[in-house]
Amino acid sequence: MISMPASAPRTERFPGPAPTTAERAVGAYLGLAIGDALGATVEFMTPTEIAVAHRRQGGRHTEIVGGGWLRLRAGQVTDDTTMALALGEAILGAEGRIEAEACAKAFDGWMRSRPVDIGNTVRRGILHFRNTGAVHVPPSQDAGNGAAMRCLPVALALAGAPRGRLDEAALLQARVTHHNPLADAVVCVLVRMVSELICGAPASCLLDLASEVAAEHPQLRFRGRPCSNPSGYVVDTFRAVMQGVVDTDDFESCLVDVVNRGGDADTTGAIAGMLAGACYGLEAIPRRWIDALDAQVREACCSQALRLLAYAPVEDLADCRH
Repeated sequence: MISMPASAPRTERFPGPAPTTAERAVGAYLGLAIGDALGATVEFMTPTEIAVAHRRQGGRHTEIVGGGWLRLRAGQVTDDTTMALALGEAILGAEGRIEAEACAKAFDGWMRSRPVDIGNTVRRGILHFRNTGAVHVPPSQDAGNGAAMRCLPVALALAGAPRGRLDEAALLQARVTHHNPLADAVVCVLVRMVSELICGAPASCLLDLASEVAAEHPQLRFRGRPCSNPSGYVVDTFRAVMQGVVDTDDFESCLVDVVNRGGDADTTGAIAGMLAGACYGLEAIPRRWIDALDAQVREACCSQALRLLAYAPVEDLADCRH
């Protein structure tokens, strides 16, 4: 069992012992949920609006307090986390395999549960499966971030697998609702990033993998002008997340940087939290954020992370980049 951190979070990259594989996995899942809950409060706000609303806190949104346009309870999460949990249960039900039909059925069941929020592209994709039985949507121009936000369970169940296997599995779940070259590229690179971090790769792997995907898709270059008020367009999402992750040195700074950019802040926060959690590990996550998270969500994330990781071929570390 992974114990929760009792002390203040580390503020530098790995000043003590490096996180274990399990600590990285649990950190990634809690990071996803925490980023979602933190960002949901300021979703669809501009950075200026956030600064004005939080002027008594120094102009920065830093606490999990709920509210936002969805009027959430403090610690409640949105579709980013609940879709990931639905996907994770589908993978566990298939004994660690990623099967398109199982993913589609899980997403359909998730939508029938009346989630607090659902994106238009996700809704259309699930309805396409419900009406036709097809587990993949046709190619489209819609490069939304809905498949990227939920991809963590794939990376955990296959951590350490060869790149081709990671990409294939990432796209099996993604194309239930999204089928676009840019959306595909971001989903695949995020799964690769988490897999490598879980396996113990240094933080520099994020830049290496981001450079690779940007060489193929120049739209995904993230250096240059800061990405503020990112939309649900997967390019905006990727640029905002990578700027926050690469230009900060600890979990808390990363999350605060990303969600205060506003826009689609629950999704950018969730993805940034996933990467930062995998990079820095469980002990780096502020205890106040863990405590503020909905208790059932917290337990589900911790439990699922470890159960998924049990299927991962982590011994295949030499194959991670091939």
